[in-house]
Formats: sequence, C-alpha cells, structure tokens
Amino acid sequence: MFLPSKLQSKLKKRIDNTSLRSLHQKNNLIDFSSNDYLGYASNEELFFKTHQFLLDRNLKINGATGSRLLTGNHELYTETESLLATFYKTESALIFNSGYDANIGFFSCVPQRDDIILYDEFVHASIRDGIQLSNAKAFKFKHNNIAHLEELLLKFSSKKTTLYVVTESVFSMDGDSPNLIEISNITTKHNALLIIDEAHAVGVFGNGLTPKLQLETTVFARIITFGKAFGCHGAAVLGSGALIKYLINFARSFIYTTGLSPHSIATILQTHLYYIESNTQKLHSNIHFFNKEIKRLDIASLFIQSNSAIHCCIISGNEKTKKVANKLHEKNFDVKPILSPTVSPGKERLRFCLHSYNSEQEITNVLENLSIFAH
Repeated sequence: MFLPSKLQSKLKKRIDNTSLRSLHQKNNLIDFSSNDYLGYASNEELFFKTHQFLLDRNLKINGATGSRLLTGNHELYTETESLLATFYKTESALIFNSGYDANIGFFSCVPQRDDIILYDEFVHASIRDGIQLSNAKAFKFKHNNIAHLEELLLKFSSKKTTLYVVTESVFSMDGDSPNLIEISNITTKHNALLIIDEAHAVGVFGNGLTPKLQLETTVFARIITFGKAFGCHGAAVLGSGALIKYLINFARSFIYTTGLSPHSIATILQTHLYYIESNTQKLHSNIHFFNKEIKRLDIASLFIQSNSAIHCCIISGNEKTKKVANKLHEKNFDVKPILSPTVSPGKERLRFCLHSYNSEQEITNVLENLSIFAH
C-alpha cells in the first residue's frame, strides 16, 4: 500500500533518531514499568468480586449498546458516579471512557473564545491536545515555577476574560509534584479557575493530593483516571453539578462515543470499595526504600527528586538510554526508556514505576545494575 512521501520522511526521521515506536508483547520480566501501582490489574479477588457483583445484579451484558445520551447509560453509572463523588469529596463526577477522552472533552469545550489558559509546560499530551481544540488562547509557564505563573496571571488578570490554570498533582514524566497550596492561593488571588489532573496521584495518595491538602473547595475541576493505581479502565471529571451538566451537553468525546460496558463500570466501583478496605503501606514503604537505595549507591544525582511511585533517571540521548534499558532487560528487569520527542532532547530517561508487589531485593538488584550500566 502506498504511503505519501511526507509520511515516509517522518518515519525515516524517527528511525534515524532511534526514536521509532513499535508495539511489543507483554513480557515476564520484573515489573518496573507498568502503572499498576497497587497490583489491582492482576488481583484475582477483585476479578471475582466484580464477576459476582454482576451476577448478583443479573447484569449479563457485554456492551453499553450506545452513547450514554442514547441507550448506554445503564444503572451502574449513577451508582458509581455517586460513590466517586463521595470518595473524592466533590459535588459531582462524570465518567469518561479514558483519561485522554476526559481531557480532550473538558479542555475542548470549557474554555471559551478569548479566555486564557495558563498551563505547566510538562502537562500531559492529552491536555495539550484538548487545549489545541479549544478556542481559547493558551500560554505555558515554566515547570512548577510559581513566580512565572504569577507573572502571567498579573499580565492577563486585567483583561475581562476567564483565566484557567492547569497543572498535575504528580507529573507522569518526572514523578514530581507542584506546590498545590501555593498555586491554589495565587489562582484564588487572581480570580483564576484551577484545574488539576490527578491521574498518577489517586490511589497512590489516597483520594488524591487535592483532598489530602484540603483544596477540593478551591479547585474548579479535577481529572482522575482508573487505569493507573486502580488497575482498570476509564476516567472521570470531578466538579460542581453545574460543570457536569455542561460537560454532558458540550463535551464531544463524551457525547459521541459508546459508553463503557457494565463490566467496566462494575470494576471501577469494586476497585474503589476494595481500596477503602485496604492500605497502601507496602507501596509507600517501597518508595521510601527506593529513595534510600539510590542515595546508598550514590546515584541520586541522576534522578529527579520524587516521593511518588514514578522515579526518573536522566541518561541523555536516545541511543544511550535504549542501550541501558536493554542491559536491564537482559538482567530480567522491565524498565522502559522514555525518549525524545516524548521528552525534550537531552532529557531522555529511564522511568522506574514502583509497585506494592515489588520486593526490596528486586529494588536493590535493579538499582545496583543501573549504577553499573549508567556510568
């Protein structure tokens, strides 16, 4: 099949830069790469709880049958969204099919023409794509730089328009967190609306850093996802009842898509009920141990400081980063290289994702190997 020359040229450039992406089968290596922070994705007890729940409700249905506005709004949606609103301490919640859908839907329809969006330069690609689809004007501020954010707020606050500030509570590529209290204070001061993506925080830090810091009443909207710590699929936007009503009417990625199946919604419901009765101590113990080990091995300077489940070792250069990752793979460790253009050239890295099921011995072994290969 013919491929236009411009597309062939773009593929060739990826090959030349050793940054060509491809799909791989799941391996049996020791997992330091998945987002399954709590092990829920492979938790058999949860699987059988969900299955039995569906049988008890006599919900032997494979699909939603249509969009939620037509035939796909089955009874579990209302029950699960009510639970989510309580769990996350918000007025209302609206489930989307994925985190990408949630961000695309929210940012493409909420900010209006001549509104101003100020976003952290490291926000997720789905947020950027949603912003590009909006009619608002958007400006990025330096990563976690409060002074630069306030400078931009001062610049635009005199205009008669709505200001939106967008950040993440845990950044997926660095694993670090902004000073959310300070950001909340200055957005309130300048009458801006704060939006926080909590994808990599919920489950790891309870119901997210927003309620943990008691900021839920000052944040305009939160985006949460269930494909990370909760080990299933889907996402939700959290906010006021008025905001949710607006999204139901104007978020195109919500309106024009088939809803999630009853099984998917039941899994979201059951993982949250399971979480309420569980604890995350083992995960946090592993995070603490990981940070202790990189100091012991004198490689802490290679890492971006993080107290989350994501820890990034800057290697620099696509070829070198892939080479170190391959050496770790040969030692039975699944650690993924993150290459440019996903990150800026020179910031290529290995991203270590920690889990409740990683042992201290596994953490020590992978870091001891890294200390040899990275130098």
